[in-house]
Amino acid sequence: MKSSSKPKLIRTSTIGMSLDIFCNGVLRELSERYDVVAVSSPDEYFENVRRREGVRCVEVPMERQISPLKDIISLWRLYKLFRHEKPLMVHSMTPKAGLLSMIAAWLARVPIRIHTFTGLVFPTAHGLTKRILMATDWLTCACATHIVPEGEGVKRDLLSHHITRKPIKVLGYGNVRGIDLTHYNPDAVEPVFKENTDGVTFISIGRLVGDKGINELVSAFIRLRKDNPNIHLILVGPQEQDLDPLLPETLEAIANTPSIHAVGFQSDIRPWLKSAHVSILASYREGFPNVVIEAGAMGLPQIVTNINGANEIIVEGKNGTIIPPRDADALYHAMRNMLNEEYRTSLAANARDMIASRYEQGFVRRCLYEYYEGVVSKVYNKL
Repeated sequence: MKSSSKPKLIRTSTIGMSLDIFCNGVLRELSERYDVVAVSSPDEYFENVRRREGVRCVEVPMERQISPLKDIISLWRLYKLFRHEKPLMVHSMTPKAGLLSMIAAWLARVPIRIHTFTGLVFPTAHGLTKRILMATDWLTCACATHIVPEGEGVKRDLLSHHITRKPIKVLGYGNVRGIDLTHYNPDAVEPVFKENTDGVTFISIGRLVGDKGINELVSAFIRLRKDNPNIHLILVGPQEQDLDPLLPETLEAIANTPSIHAVGFQSDIRPWLKSAHVSILASYREGFPNVVIEAGAMGLPQIVTNINGANEIIVEGKNGTIIPPRDADALYHAMRNMLNEEYRTSLAANARDMIASRYEQGFVRRCLYEYYEGVVSKVYNKL
């Protein structure tokens, strides 16, 4: 089939922030080959996408939480949009946009329906909640023609829980965003935190909530500090007490320990990473944590929990160490080992090169573009 017009691609996410972060520059590059339309709920981040990417943006409000009436309205709006636009491809990300977009695209008979799972919630859920989450993921996959998990861990969970029997393709080494190594360069920034000159500074980047392992991290740090008073801990991220709140004793320790520095959300984390000696991700679950890639690109050795994504980026004894989640004692011992400068330096020596070899942004984007070309050519060959 030959056509003078570009094939149409619609990219969807529940909120604009996801497109703003994960598709930064991607939509603009894709517009050279495709007629690109971005779809998301209206917010300031979606306006960033509109200005920066130079593609057509269509606002379709979507709720992140289950909201039957509003979800039906969103589904109807997506269906009407897809029927009107007649895209060759719809590619969704984030759970709610994935579910609604794949159903709407199936109803509208869109030939190529791709969903990217950037993480799964059901493996750590329980009871009825788990069954509902598994059912929605199953329905998303049932309506999709192509499924892209972000990493081998997400792929294993989808297959082992029988969410789908369709072929699943991990692109490259799993990450869907990639990293700009000229931006995340330890030589390009100055440290913002210079208080600790003779000890080790640990850093954790992420929301200050329970399932990010902050309770265990603070507990392990307080224990380690008893014999090592010159260590510091930087916590970068917003506190969300209305969602998975921290324990009272954790909050008290953060507020009253001079060597714990909770600096809130930071739009540029590089100066904070530059200020630290070791990065820690103590989370209970992730899809493919970009912060581990970013910390590695900044040359930091890392302590991560044995969860999806993190255990694919970190290789034990090479660029960091892997511990069980929810284990404050294991975290304490890993942090104590990092006080050994020789050990810490040996891990740091490999950190940036290992990230560059697998997650450089240009490579990650080429994997996506080649994937698109492959699925498009197969559809055209059938026409």
